[in-house]
Amino acid sequence: MGHYTFGKEERIRLRADFLRTFRDGEYHRTPHFRVFIYPNALSQRRLGISVSKRIGGAVERNRLKRRIREFFRLNKELIPGSSDVVISAQEGAAQLDYGALCEELKGVFQKR
Repeated sequence: MGHYTFGKEERIRLRADFLRTFRDGEYHRTPHFRVFIYPNALSQRRLGISVSKRIGGAVERNRLKRRIREFFRLNKELIPGSSDVVISAQEGAAQLDYGALCEELKGVFQKR
């Protein structure tokens, strides 16, 4: 798979994988996101996104999810290989512009 893609195999799709990452993953907090990182047995990094209805309407939630996926797609080298990453949006995240979202999430992965 190419470097700048986001294919089906790079998504966390099973509820059990989400729950394991939430329960056992390394936890990081930013003003607008909670990030959980858990090593997996696969040879690739995978992304899961959690955006509750508290964030806003469907349009806002979907826009936020697209921006998080785009961050993941363009910044894979920052994210540890063979790991599951779940990003959970918090209040105010939908109001961030893309640049602010990237800076906030990059800070999590650069600190590691």
